Amino acid sequence: MGTKTATATLLDGRAIAARMRDEVHRAVAGLPERPRLGVIWFRTGASELYKAAQEREAARLGIEVRSEGYPVNVPAAVVEERIAAWNADPAVHGLFVHQPLPPQIDAGRLSTLIEPRKDIEGIHPQNAARRFFAKARIGSCTALAVMELIESTGVDLHGKEAVVVGHSEIVGRPVGMLLLDQMATTTVCHLGTSQAGRLEEHVRRAEILVVAIGRPEFIRGTWIKPGAIVIDVGINVLPDGRVVGDVEREAARQRAAFLSPVPGGVGPVTVMMVMRNTVEAFNLRQGGGR
Repeated sequence: MGTKTATATLLDGRAIAARMRDEVHRAVAGLPERPRLGVIWFRTGASELYKAAQEREAARLGIEVRSEGYPVNVPAAVVEERIAAWNADPAVHGLFVHQPLPPQIDAGRLSTLIEPRKDIEGIHPQNAARRFFAKARIGSCTALAVMELIESTGVDLHGKEAVVVGHSEIVGRPVGMLLLDQMATTTVCHLGTSQAGRLEEHVRRAEILVVAIGRPEFIRGTWIKPGAIVIDVGINVLPDGRVVGDVEREAARQRAAFLSPVPGGVGPVTVMMVMRNTVEAFNLRQGGGR
């Protein structure tokens, strides 16, 4: 699925999301009440874009969103109190916290505070452990969106060289495990790789490249292996208002076989995964799922 460019095929995340929307809409229509999603977000450009997209999609599907926005200097205790309140509220079925988090909020601690069956992103240690054994109840929305885009290319991942740039708990690490599940030979790069001067050499050999670092156009298009599948997870709002990814897009288009655009690639599919996981969380609560 995609639109042909000069060389790379742009992966159409909006079209993939539209197909998923029909599925989620039918699932919501079959529920005894509206699913409710609690969303915590922080007032940054990228977070506001994502929040607006979530709310638009939820309204179309009949999912209720309860949204709490905070300045980036919010005390951690305030966010923790909101999580505790939504954990205790039986009318809230799922809970989602936008990332990246402000520096005063510890991601590891926060992940332990979300009730596991309301954990839309699969970041609670209990859910992360299930993911390790390929038994996750609910997976990372962004990681699942990445895999959906890769799957849309029709390329068999068995034995392919896959490189993930970024090792966050909600993207890099779960994507790495999902790629391993598909029998791809997977390398996860991070700050240490870059500081050692070895990032470019890893990127150059990637047949499947997933980038999620939050640095505008950091990965040079000339590094891309000809014929690679490139999934750009980054959403960076520049001072002039333009939204760009983590990969130098125009140069990458000349070398990749498939490229996810920013915007219009991973983002729409991730939003739809949030909606799908909200329905799954509702079903877990109703069924007493473990």
